[in-house]
Amino acid sequence: MTISRLNPDGLHPTPGYHHVTVAPAGRTAYLAGQCPIDHSGTVVGPGDPGEQVDQIATNALAALSAVGASPEHVVRTVICVATDDTAVLGGVWRRFQQFPIGPAFSTASTLLGVAALGFPGQLVELDVTAALPD
Repeated sequence: MTISRLNPDGLHPTPGYHHVTVAPAGRTAYLAGQCPIDHSGTVVGPGDPGEQVDQIATNALAALSAVGASPEHVVRTVICVATDDTAVLGGVWRRFQQFPIGPAFSTASTLLGVAALGFPGQLVELDVTAALPD
């Protein structure tokens, strides 16, 4: 399976993601929004976006692995952060890239500042779509 990623001429340079991702027709996995919740159901790092990214990255890797996928199979990510502070948004982006899940963010990606997320103390959520290998 070949996944193509490109930045067309005329579009702005990116800090590592691609404007367009093309995956062949086939099986696709759509992960539910990955939250900073540990195995016991507890929100990790209430109010701490860095600690929450760590848990979310761990959860997302486990979900991808469960369907035989890895970060390289990811074709779209959306990161939601409960802030309007661009420094916090950028910090969350960079922290995700430091984990083994980092290659997932070289694909078509969106980073959003939002008003609120679903759990008390939750600041970060990650939406992932992957093209599954044959």
